[in-house]
Amino acid sequence: MESIKNLVEYYDELHPVTLAQQTFYETMTQQFPHPAKLLSIGCGTGALCHRLAKDAVDVTGLETQRELLESANLKYRSQLMALRFFQMSTLEMARFLGKKFYNIISCINNRVIFIHDKTLMKKFFFDCKELLSDGGKVVLKLFNFEKYAGSDKITLPELSSVRVSYKGAITRQADGIYRLDSFLDKGGKTIPVYEHASVYPLTKKEIEGFSKEAGFRSAQFFSGFDGLSAESGSDYILAVLN
Repeated sequence: MESIKNLVEYYDELHPVTLAQQTFYETMTQQFPHPAKLLSIGCGTGALCHRLAKDAVDVTGLETQRELLESANLKYRSQLMALRFFQMSTLEMARFLGKKFYNIISCINNRVIFIHDKTLMKKFFFDCKELLSDGGKVVLKLFNFEKYAGSDKITLPELSSVRVSYKGAITRQADGIYRLDSFLDKGGKTIPVYEHASVYPLTKKEIEGFSKEAGFRSAQFFSGFDGLSAESGSDYILAVLN
């Protein structure tokens, strides 16, 4: 069960577009012919999409959650911005989007783990490769699940803003399926977001294996958008595939 509508108001506070993040994408887009074409998977409320589109990047945002997509479409954008949003899952993207069209495919804010089946996760890597232009790159940012190897319960790093905190835990069930339960803490009041949602705790080792199998030449790993190398104790990993 999902209560995403409870998260929409606070999404941009909990997932802000930092200077390091903006600089990371601006630097990457400059490596491709103008205008660089970026596909944002699980784009949320579209804050990063709007920021990059203002910098003359051609941006396509995909989101499965209607409430988040509505927020993305409500943000201001001029007619001169190359920006569009679709309610679409990763299962559909290779069917409806242009092959070898995108220079950059981005899936951040831990959204990739909602591809909760191993076979479908492998398909995701193959589909990204199919949609990428020659020399294109995939950017993934997610929790560093190797830090919790062997644990049946993973307490996720807390996200906080001035108004609210987001907390959650992933639990391995008896059937081997991982479930996410998360909530907002607003002044001691608990507001549910995800309740027993199926997820796949994708690890660095699996990213290396799945990307190689899909035809990517290399996979680089960092702890965040600041470019620091990822270590086993990092809360997050940022993977760049090409």
